[in-house]
Amino acid sequence: MAYRFSLAFLTAFEVEPPEAVRIAAECGYDLVGLRLLPAAKDGPYRIMTDDGLLAETLAAMKETGVTVADIEIIRIGESFDLAATEPFLVRGQQLGAKHILVAGDDPDEARFTVNYGRFCDLAASYGLTCDLEFMPWTQVPNLTHAMRVIRAAGRSNAGLLVDALHFDRSHSSLAQLADVPPALLHYVQMNDGLADYDPSHDGLIRIAREERLYPGEGAIDLKGILGVIAPDSVISLEIPHLARARTTPARERARQAIEAMKHVISQMP
Repeated sequence: MAYRFSLAFLTAFEVEPPEAVRIAAECGYDLVGLRLLPAAKDGPYRIMTDDGLLAETLAAMKETGVTVADIEIIRIGESFDLAATEPFLVRGQQLGAKHILVAGDDPDEARFTVNYGRFCDLAASYGLTCDLEFMPWTQVPNLTHAMRVIRAAGRSNAGLLVDALHFDRSHSSLAQLADVPPALLHYVQMNDGLADYDPSHDGLIRIAREERLYPGEGAIDLKGILGVIAPDSVISLEIPHLARARTTPARERARQAIEAMKHVISQMP
């Protein structure tokens, strides 16, 4: 099987879900990622509560055959409220989503691990996996830390979400990635970044949210990552770039992103 491609929310962040689905179909994606809850100061997102928009999205999915890969975002901090996540899970199930992007914001690893496991249990009842994304500025800063939590939680629907930018910035290694059981990698996020970058906390966040590059435009070892993941992986193209978004429509950015990714893949030995 060949790779399957998903249009991540941040790549076409300004469009509503039905349009994202249609853009994905027109540009050759198989799936989309949708944001239901804010990641920081963004949002709120209408798809979470607007039943009319849900119906429009489902209609677009039926019309195009594009399905939902992942939904965002559950942040597990020190005051995590498990019961409050249930409306999110209900919406995800209604959308036919498969995976949940989970971020770790609790400095107490033991408490975080317990809450992550509890969330996995609840999400499992909705048929969703819980994919823990390591990001250098969070309390789960690298692959090693994420895997420690996942193994300690021991849930069958746990997952590891590898984002190429965070993988590179966290100084995680291909050898570590190669040791991850393939069953934990439900999807991977691909993008690129410059070799010379601001490593400060604020710099890492700014680049991640506003200045990611298309695959092949930067210096991240994308071929190395591709070389150690399954050849039928779901590749989510998450490439927010605010300057580009001011001049280039979402549809064109989505097209450029998938063409750039396919070009990188074509150069694989």
